Amino acid sequence: MTSLLRVEDLVVAYNLESGAKLRAIDNISFTLDRGEVLGLVGESGCGKSTLALTLMRLLPPEGTIERGKIWFDGIDLARVREEEMRKIRWRRISIVFQGSMNALNPLHKVGDQIAEAILLHKPNVSREEALKMAGDLLEHVGIPRERIKNYPFEFSGGMRQRVMIAMALALNPDLIIADEPTTALDVIVESQILSLLKRIKEEFGLSMIIISHDLSIVSELANKVAIMYAGKIVEMGSIRDVYKSPKHPYTKALLDAFPRVDEPRRRLYAIPGTPPNLINPPPGCRFHPRCPYAEPICREKEPEFYQVGDNHYSMCHLVKEGVIYE
Repeated sequence: MTSLLRVEDLVVAYNLESGAKLRAIDNISFTLDRGEVLGLVGESGCGKSTLALTLMRLLPPEGTIERGKIWFDGIDLARVREEEMRKIRWRRISIVFQGSMNALNPLHKVGDQIAEAILLHKPNVSREEALKMAGDLLEHVGIPRERIKNYPFEFSGGMRQRVMIAMALALNPDLIIADEPTTALDVIVESQILSLLKRIKEEFGLSMIIISHDLSIVSELANKVAIMYAGKIVEMGSIRDVYKSPKHPYTKALLDAFPRVDEPRRRLYAIPGTPPNLINPPPGCRFHPRCPYAEPICREKEPEFYQVGDNHYSMCHLVKEGVIYE
């Protein structure tokens, strides 16, 4: 299977007003094949959304790609000029932002906003044709065509997310990035959005990156998962391998912190402490201040990525020593 996206040794930093530098993405690598869905999971502030913005080349002015490559179908997005990136953005890579009310312009009708993306990349399409396409897209995500004339505030949260998904599909991209697509939605609407994303993936054969702090959401959609902590990917593998046999203590802690309907009732685990300050992260393994398994080497030396199975990797010293987290 051909890789659509290959990220190599990516480092992304924010230059703060104080003069300090915060590395939100610190030397991460992964691949995404065509038709594959990658789940990106971690706590708030671990760098998930920064990665999404980096892939779209939408970082704020204080954010910079310091090092690394982002190969997308043979093009290094980390180096391509902005005018070339505009041709790729939305046409070949699109994004469903978290917080649809902030992503949609409250002063413009939703149909006009979808049509604008179409007209920008297809100048030979008339405005009337673009609006018809917008109506078709809304119907495809379960919204009546006539609602292209409505403003974002006239939609519920779940329907606004559907509008964002319709907009992301407007130009039939190769890759869709969904950044916390069910944030602030109730469980019924959340289930509907997940079912919609699953149907779209199957119908269009898209590649997707699903970003979430919720492991259950990722398990519904993804083929493989990457667990992020403090700017680094600490475990990566197939959904089955990572969920059934986690090989990093942070992954195990995340799994223990979520209730399971297929298991007896138990007290949920709370990860002690707080995530580290990325301006001055701890030496060694960044999880060691919160890890119940930490050994002296964990405090002194940063671990490498060790292969622990077929396409299953963990950044943990103790995995190398054969420790199994029970």
